[in-house]
Amino acid sequence: MNAIIGVVVVLSCVIGGYLIAHGNLSVLIQPAEIIIIFGAAIGGFLISSPLKLVGRVTRAVVGIFVGKHLSKDDYLEALLLLNGIFYKIRQQGLVSIESDVDQPEESPVFSKYPRILKNERAMNLITDTLRTVMTTTIAPHELDALMESELETHSEELTHPSKSINFVADALPGLGIVAAVLGVVITMGYIGEPPEVLGQHIGAALVGTFLGVLMCYGFVGPMGRNLEHQAAEHLQYLMVLKVSLLSFIGGAAPKVAVEFGRRVIPPEARPTFAEVEEAFRQVKK
Repeated sequence: MNAIIGVVVVLSCVIGGYLIAHGNLSVLIQPAEIIIIFGAAIGGFLISSPLKLVGRVTRAVVGIFVGKHLSKDDYLEALLLLNGIFYKIRQQGLVSIESDVDQPEESPVFSKYPRILKNERAMNLITDTLRTVMTTTIAPHELDALMESELETHSEELTHPSKSINFVADALPGLGIVAAVLGVVITMGYIGEPPEVLGQHIGAALVGTFLGVLMCYGFVGPMGRNLEHQAAEHLQYLMVLKVSLLSFIGGAAPKVAVEFGRRVIPPEARPTFAEVEEAFRQVKK
């Protein structure tokens, strides 16, 4: 929603200010400049990106306008799931969760929490960590290093869309200049025409520079920054899972391990201690 509001604000202020200064709006409508700038930008993006990344970037850009951020409920659900897993292990042993880990969709523990079941990265982090502990005698510090390496891989993957969008944003001012230069080249063919005609062609050429700079700093650059925030948010979510898992595997009691994870949640989405306790009581009922 904020992204849509931002787009409206940018367009309203830029176009509104131009009209207040008695600008001619029709001069800004230059289909040829738009084709040159955006066509070259999309082409450069396709050249620089493998096919699988193109799809991810497209979904990420759509998610800026229709997606939602991780909320307190998302984090609370993760804490409840971890608490359920930890208590089952503490009461019945590590082997008791083997079937849950192998088929989480059919597990009575995992199936209570559909949000986290849809989060492939989170599910892989939880299940792979528990499988590793069940099948090996890995030391806690070695498991910490292993999970840290996994999070670094996720971090690199999550930041790919923002890097691609930032690449396009950086290219837009230069492509605007390309469109402007081509406009000047066309204008030179009318050098013998009256000043009114020359002025129209020079104005059309300058629109290319205007569009390139506006799209870079008003739209595409901020979109890249938005994707960076989203990547950091999802990585922090995985960090909460990591901290809780390591605490429990290191010997902490289930509630203590969950509290370790709760403390890592960003303040704006962190449930209070009382809210977590109330959620635990509701689950027991």
